[in-house]
Order: sequence, then structure tokens, then C-alpha cells
Amino acid sequence: MTSRLLMPVRPFRTTGPGRARPAPTAGTAPTAEAAGATRATAILDLAHPRVVAFVGRVRRAADERGATTDRDRLRTAHGIIAATVRPVYSVEDLRRVSRTLRLGRGSCSQRMAVLEAVARSFGVPTRVRGLLVDGAFWYPRFPKLRPFVPEEVLLAWPEFLLDGTWVPIAELFADAEPAAPVPRAGAFTNSGAETLFEAVARTGVDWDAPAACAGAAPCDLSAHLRTDLGRFTSRDELFARHGQTLCLPARTLAEPLLGRWNAGAGADPDADPGAAPGADPDAHPGAAPGADPDGAPGATGSFAA
Repeated sequence: MTSRLLMPVRPFRTTGPGRARPAPTAGTAPTAEAAGATRATAILDLAHPRVVAFVGRVRRAADERGATTDRDRLRTAHGIIAATVRPVYSVEDLRRVSRTLRLGRGSCSQRMAVLEAVARSFGVPTRVRGLLVDGAFWYPRFPKLRPFVPEEVLLAWPEFLLDGTWVPIAELFADAEPAAPVPRAGAFTNSGAETLFEAVARTGVDWDAPAACAGAAPCDLSAHLRTDLGRFTSRDELFARHGQTLCLPARTLAEPLLGRWNAGAGADPDADPGAAPGADPDAHPGAAPGADPDGAPGATGSFAA
């Protein structure tokens, strides 16, 4: 059982076993092909000094490793993000990249946004694919909290324009030679310390069940996909059109806890020693509990770690 009470109202309804389709009167689906862009947005605040400094760090690391292509630079960026931004279950989808970097922790969605910001700073156009994923996909992470898991989770899945072709984040490492002898095999189980963000560098992750990955193959996650909302020029556009995974009251109550809960940490959030439960040492003085002072306009949330 999953909960719809925590979710915003969307113009979509579930039809058939495990699937959803737009309601007949929805009329809000974007065109199949979004142009993508390199410009800054409220979430991808490219000009912020913290973002500029992080991009500079990635550029230097890429140069040191002899990375000569945009794909290789993005792989380098992914590795740095995975190593320096701790995975948590934050529900603030509208959080600015600069704040994610300042906190040093973020959900899968927030860390993917950091990678998008690096790409745009390098002049690589990005866009996102909006996916409504079955909440049961997250049951392994919340075995004792299943009644509170949203019925569906809105995921912004990034794509990057490389050599004239749109490349989903899961395909950035498709032809990569691992630095260590770790095979790109084994299904992503959405449990333990590995999140979707880390998994794309290790194994295939595909929401469409292509011929090479259909059926029970490890990379096939298509059974968990309820609705494909199409492509959007930015994650800002996706969330403005379809809302976030949780409604505002649920985000306000959940963020102080989930925003510090280590992905794969078990039943207890990873609180700093001596910190009050749910307290955020980086929050602005006087900020309301659960509020994101550095969020994009309208933010008060990502469930996907």
C-alpha cells in the first residue's frame, strides 16, 4: 500500500495494473522533443560563486586525467559529485544547486541537478525527461514505512546533448572502461548504499526496456515506470508543470528528517552529534522548519535518493 494523501493533485490517473496514463482532459504533456538549453535557471544557478568554483574544480580534475571530450568531463564530474555530495532522502526538488553544494548532501534528483549545472557551464545543452515511478520501487529503502511512501515519485531524468545526440545520464558510462576491475553487471536493487546516481556508473539503468535489456535483464526498470511525461527544457519547467513528489505540507514536515537521512543508513537518520532532531546547521536564522531558504522561488521538494 502506498499513499496518495502526501501527493499533489496531478491531471493523471492510474489505469490498469501498475500503469498510469494522462487523464483525457489533461492536455499538459509537452512535445516529445524539448530543445534543451545551456542557460541558467532558478535551480541551476550557474553564476553562483559556489557553483563556479565547483565547475572549476571539475575542469582541473578533468584536465589532470586527460579528459578531452564533454562525455569524459561529465564522467569526471559525476565521480566528484558522488564522492563529495552525500546521498540523502531530501524532498526539496526545487533546491538550488549552490545550496546542495553548500550542504554537501542531496537526493538523487539534487545531485543530478549538480551534474546538469556542470554540463551547462561547459556549454553542453541539457534537458530532463519527466518520469512518474511507482512508489513501490522505494519499498526496499523504507520497509517499515511503506504506508507513507508516495504512490508515485516524480523523477527528473537528465539528458545531455553530446556530439549531436541526446544521451540519458544512464548512458554516459555505456562505453566507459572502469578504472578498477568492477564489471558493469548486477541489477540495481534500490537498497543499501548505492542509489540511482551511483548505479549509472556501474550498471545499465533503463526505463524503456530496449531489446538488449528487455524482460528480466538487470538494467530493465520499465516495470516500475507508471507515466512518461515527456521531455522538458529544464527541471524547473517539469516541476512548474507537474508539481513535486510530495505536497507542500508533507514536504515541510518531512524535509527536516529525510533531508539528513543517509541513503542506505537503515532506520535512523544521520544526524550530526549534538544536533537537535531535524535541525539543519546550515539553515538561515529564523527559517521556518522544513523551509528551504536557498530553494528556487516557490520551494518550501526529492524523494528519490
